[in-house]
Amino acid sequence: MTGWWKNRSSAGKVELYTRGSFHLFVLLEVVSFGLMPVVATAAGTSSVLVPLALLLMVCGHAVLCGVLTSKALHWVVDRRERPTRLAVATAVATAVCTLAVFTLRATGHISEPTVAPTLVSGLTWFASGSLVLCLRSVKRMRYVPLAAAVATGLASLALGTPAATALGYCVGVLLGSLFFGATCGFSAWLLRTVYELDRSREMESRLAVAEERLRFGRDLHDVMGRNLAVIALKSELAIQLARRERPEAVEQMIEVQRIAQESQREVRDVVRGYREADLSVELEGARGVLSAAGMDCRVDFRAVRGRELPAEVQSALGWVVREATTNILRHGDAHRCLIRLTAAETGSVTLVVENDGAPEAPAGPPGSGLAGLRERLAALDGTLQAGLVGDGRFRLLAQIPDRRLQGLEVRA
Repeated sequence: MTGWWKNRSSAGKVELYTRGSFHLFVLLEVVSFGLMPVVATAAGTSSVLVPLALLLMVCGHAVLCGVLTSKALHWVVDRRERPTRLAVATAVATAVCTLAVFTLRATGHISEPTVAPTLVSGLTWFASGSLVLCLRSVKRMRYVPLAAAVATGLASLALGTPAATALGYCVGVLLGSLFFGATCGFSAWLLRTVYELDRSREMESRLAVAEERLRFGRDLHDVMGRNLAVIALKSELAIQLARRERPEAVEQMIEVQRIAQESQREVRDVVRGYREADLSVELEGARGVLSAAGMDCRVDFRAVRGRELPAEVQSALGWVVREATTNILRHGDAHRCLIRLTAAETGSVTLVVENDGAPEAPAGPPGSGLAGLRERLAALDGTLQAGLVGDGRFRLLAQIPDRRLQGLEVRA
């Protein structure tokens, strides 16, 4: 029932909240301003035709502003073009509705003194907020309330409203439009900023993956480049010696076989991540990357200081930390993360990586990251468990048994 909210990103949640708030503006305009003529008429004896017509007018205006707001928010997050035509139509409709209210007031069809100011204020305020969403520059946004106030004052004067009353219209529209314009403009800026941060976070994750691929490519080149060059030279030398029927050709081919076997072993080490892996570096790197992404990351590995882990164990657990960090950045919407490494003087070594904000269902097909980690740990008789543990928390548990650790320590 709550997956529609939990499975959204932070930017998606902010957008949903913003859209819900603006959609409530439609209901707010109808209830606060559209029902005003009907309520005022119910207290008097005048005809109900004009109040009903005014109510329908406000309802139509509210829906038009709501549609403009929805499309303007799509433009704010770069999903569609700016709704310029709809914005012009909204401005024209607001002007027509305002003139209609002034005309009915001047002709006596609106007798209650509070109805006309209330309707004019509601129409101009909500329209100004919707129009501000269609602008990016603050300098242009500030002209919307000013234009609405001046146009309202001039229209009231043109239809015979006294100067003092027209000035009151102008000031009221200006103050209300400034408030609605500032609120809508800030909401659009906040939504745009949140999406930019979300895109930056995604780009940071991609750059981290690209950097790791480059590192892997450099390591593979360092291992294979020199050995392949030596194999090519010695093979060519063996060919020349064989053509001359020299016995040294056999020695050269034996050397080629030895280098090829050594290269195979080194490539296997690169693929499995056993070259130059430092668990403490991976832990500090995970803390720095997750903290830079705005998460509260706590790394606890003080318990391991009294025990020196073998290089194979550090490398395998380092890859677990690296893969877990990548998954946290790329999936879910984590705010807190805990990385705990437990290794007493005796007993198994346990690494726990736990974060919140995990989606209930995976966003795509399962990757090969966890399968690769299980293969690395299986070489050390270790196990890996990963899954949801409740309340949107995802836990990854890697464990290497004590019997294997003792064997590695004795061998070292």
